[in-house]
Amino acid sequence: MSRSFFVGILVLIAIGIGALYMSVFTVDMTQQALVLRFGQPLRAIEQPGLHWKTPVDNVVYYDKRILDLDSPVQEVIASDQKRLVVDAFARYRITDPLRFYQSIQTIRAANSQLSAILNSAIRRVLGDASFFAVVRDDRPQLMQKITQQMNTEAQKYGITVEDVRIRRADLPQANSEAIYRRMQTERQQEAAQIRAEGEEQARRIRSRADRDAIVIKAEANRESEEIRGDGDAQRSAIFADAYNKDPDFFSFYRSMQAYDQALVQQDTRFVLSPQSEFFRYFGSALGSPNPGDGTRAPLPGVSAAPAQ
Repeated sequence: MSRSFFVGILVLIAIGIGALYMSVFTVDMTQQALVLRFGQPLRAIEQPGLHWKTPVDNVVYYDKRILDLDSPVQEVIASDQKRLVVDAFARYRITDPLRFYQSIQTIRAANSQLSAILNSAIRRVLGDASFFAVVRDDRPQLMQKITQQMNTEAQKYGITVEDVRIRRADLPQANSEAIYRRMQTERQQEAAQIRAEGEEQARRIRSRADRDAIVIKAEANRESEEIRGDGDAQRSAIFADAYNKDPDFFSFYRSMQAYDQALVQQDTRFVLSPQSEFFRYFGSALGSPNPGDGTRAPLPGVSAAPAQ
């Protein structure tokens, strides 16, 4: 055999190896493939592993995992004419690689198309809802409705939208500040009203307490006057009884009380007649004007009793 024969065999082997290499391709578990011949799709392959094709065929790979789509922040006008700043995102999956290739081909083009679909769905759905429904009451139902509308339009691209979520739905900054100031004013007015009601109740309680105090004091004064009157009556009765038992001693006792009250000051000068009844006990212990006669002077208005 000549040397050219061996060279020819080696060339054929190399060509065979190259053809074999170009006819085999692998699909990863996270991928799905589409076999193309001269730009025309032949078949879609979703099973992972080793697969065959002709050397002239090309293979396009698509991720079969869930992909993320971030939507730019946009302003939406709710049904009650409230402006909302909405930040949302979506998750989708390529379920039909053949249709996907025939319609938009690349992930970048799919994101661009789905972003427009998502913005339109958000405007339609949130535009028919009220502010409180979006912010608080019906957000899960609204997100589900947006997902359904996106799926209706995304099916023609071989895409299934798994979920749509609203990260944030708030008022614009200027509106938020205005609402905050209005809420602050309302709370201040409410606090002022509560304080005024408290002051009114306090005045009512004070007036009731003052009235009760006046009534209690009046009743206490009445009872004290009654008790004082009863005491004065008892004292008068006791004095009368004592006077009836010994008029002379009672007269002496009353005179001593009069001396005690009249002579308490430093100046004890009196301008009186020497024969005044006020000092009758100074001349005699018996109260007679003449100390040696042994008789008692009669009290004013009382006749003297005869000596026994």
